[in-house]
Amino acid sequence: MTQTSHQEFEPVSSSGSRRAKDPAIPFALDTAANWAWRLLVILAAAACLWWAFSKVSLLVISIAVAALIAGLISPVVYFFRKRKVPAGIAVAIAELGLIALVLGLLALVGQQMAEGFSDLSNQVAEGYQRVLVSLNNLPFNIGTDQVDSYISNATEWVKNNSGQILSSLASVGSTAGNLGTGAVITLFTLIFFLLEGEKIWLFIVRLFPRNARTAVNGAGRRGWKSLVSYVQVQVLVAFIDALGIGLAAFFLGVPLAFPLGVLVFLGSFIPVVGALFTGAIAVLLALVANGPINALLMLLMVLLVQQIESNILQPLIMGKAVSLHPLAVVLVVAMGSILFGIVGALLAVPVMAVINTVVRYLAHREWESDPEIRTETFLYPHEIEKKNKKAIAEKVKERLENLKDKNQAESAKKVAEEDSAPRQ
Repeated sequence: MTQTSHQEFEPVSSSGSRRAKDPAIPFALDTAANWAWRLLVILAAAACLWWAFSKVSLLVISIAVAALIAGLISPVVYFFRKRKVPAGIAVAIAELGLIALVLGLLALVGQQMAEGFSDLSNQVAEGYQRVLVSLNNLPFNIGTDQVDSYISNATEWVKNNSGQILSSLASVGSTAGNLGTGAVITLFTLIFFLLEGEKIWLFIVRLFPRNARTAVNGAGRRGWKSLVSYVQVQVLVAFIDALGIGLAAFFLGVPLAFPLGVLVFLGSFIPVVGALFTGAIAVLLALVANGPINALLMLLMVLLVQQIESNILQPLIMGKAVSLHPLAVVLVVAMGSILFGIVGALLAVPVMAVINTVVRYLAHREWESDPEIRTETFLYPHEIEKKNKKAIAEKVKERLENLKDKNQAESAKKVAEEDSAPRQ
C-alpha cells in the first residue's frame, strides 16, 4: 500500500513562479504588505510628479488657459478660414477682436464705477444708517454701540497687523508679475494653437507606439470636442446669468448694475461657486444701498436666476457638453481652488470634463468605429480645391514632360537610324 504525500500548494505570483512561504507570516498579512509597498511606490511617483508640476505650474496653467480660449474663438477662425481668409489674418481677427471686447468691457465698467461712485458712497452711508436702525429693532441686543465696537476692533486689528498686510501686498505684486508672464505665454501659445493646432496634435500622436496611435488620436479629438462644447455652453450660461441679475439690479435701482452684470458674467465661469459668490455681492450691494426690502427682492431674483440655470440651462444645455454630477462639480471646484486658487477653480471643471470624456472613449473602445479620426491635417474646402488643382497641374506637367521625353527619344532614335542607314 503506497503512502500518498500531501503537498501544500503555494499562491502563484504574476510571473508564474511559486513564492516561498514563511510559515510565521499569515497569507493575509503577506498580501497586505505586498499591496502596501506598491501603494507607497505609487504615492512616491505621484509626489515626484507633483513636485515637477509645481516647478512648471505657471507654464502648464498658461497652456491650459490658452486651450480654453482657443476652444472659445476657434469657431471664429473657422468662419473666416471657410471664406478663404488666410490663416494668419483669421487668427489675428479672432484674437484682436477678443482683446478689444475685453478691454472695451473693462473701460465701460471703469467709466460706470467712476460716474456712480459718489452716488454710491452717499447711498452706502444712508443704507448703513438704515441697517443700524433695523439692528436696533431686532430682539438680538445688537445696538449701535456694539457695531461701533466691532468696527473699532477691526481698525485696531489692521493697525496691529500692518506688517503682515504689507508683506501680503508685496506677494500680490509678485503674483501680478507672474500673471503678466503667464499672459504673454498664453498669448503666444494661443496663436500657435489656432494656426497649427492639428499639426502639433498629430506630432504628439506620433510619439506614442504605433498600435496605440489610433486610440490616442481619437481620445484626444473627442476630449477637445468636449472642451470646445463646454467653453461655448459656459459662455452662453454666463451671459444668461449676467443678463438676468443685471436687469434685476437695474429695475430694482441697485447702483452699478452694469458692472455687477459683468462681475456675474465672469464669476459664472466658476460653476456653482462663482454664481453664489457674485449673487451674494449683488444682495449685499442692494442691502447697503437701498435697505433690507430691496435686498430681499434682489435675493429672490438671484435665487430665481439660479433656479433657471440649475433646472433648465444645466440639464438642457450643459448636460450635453459635460456629463458630470453636480456633487462632482462642487468637489472638483473646491479641490481646484484649494490647490491653485481662482485659476484652479476656473480650470477644474473643463479639465475633469476632458478626463471624463477620454476615459469613457477608451473604456468603450470607441476608436474602433470612430469616423472622425484623421491622420492628416484638416483642410478647408478651398484648400482642398487648391490642393486638387495643384495635383492636377503636377500630373499635367508630368505627362507633358513624359511626352517631351518620348518625343526626344523618338527623334534621337530616328536620327540614329538615319545615321546608321547605308549611304548611296
